Amino acid sequence: MSSVGVLILFAIVGAVICAKARVAAGAVVFSLVALVLFVSTPAGQGLPAAISSFLSTVDQSTTPALTHEAPAGSGAVG
Repeated sequence: MSSVGVLILFAIVGAVICAKARVAAGAVVFSLVALVLFVSTPAGQGLPAAISSFLSTVDQSTTPALTHEAPAGSGAVG
């Protein structure tokens, strides 16, 4: 796993090259490969949990606004 950093670098460079050449599918594929490689490293192992926590917080914040309900304990009248 010592060469994962080099593979991530090549995947990012490949994504940039595909984006400059206006090949959207290639850029997406290279970006996904880089993301999967990053998550497999010790530095990136916390990324899925961080994204999950962020989305959960956003969901809890927006649900009352979308359902027209006051948040619990807000003291709002209505």
